[in-house]
Amino acid sequence: MIGPGGDGDEASSSARNRRRRPEPSPSQRALGLLTRREHSRKELVRKLAGRGVETAEAAAVVEKLSEAGWQDDARFAESLVRNRAASGYGPAWIRAELGTHGLGSEAVAAALATFEDDWADVARDQIRRRFGDAGQLDIAQQRKATDLLLRRGFAMEHVRAAMDHGQA
Repeated sequence: MIGPGGDGDEASSSARNRRRRPEPSPSQRALGLLTRREHSRKELVRKLAGRGVETAEAAAVVEKLSEAGWQDDARFAESLVRNRAASGYGPAWIRAELGTHGLGSEAVAAALATFEDDWADVARDQIRRRFGDAGQLDIAQQRKATDLLLRRGFAMEHVRAAMDHGQA
């Protein structure tokens, strides 16, 4: 039915406008990102700026959230170490990735120190995932496994330990 003022579109467009949510504030956007997963300061500022927030304002919001305990680079770093190690990456890869998040060498070293597992076990698990539990690897598979582990950031000592254990 057409309303008294015209073609009926006015009523439906005003109803749509009333149902629209207000634009979230930079703090709300940042909290929304932090509720999904931990973020570094640098990453959070970059994401807010990508969503149209001025860089200075984004940095101020992240600073407030950090002071309130919502954002913590140390907590982020520890989380990233656990997640990447569980995905089969070694300490060198993780160290490099943490560096891209603007964390200092001390913060990176502290995060890696919180890792409670053995890197050789992580490397061994990566070999098992890639090559199966067949036991002995032939020379070509050993070379491929070594290359894989080195590319994923494991030290040669971890590679040797993983390979020696697999050959026993």
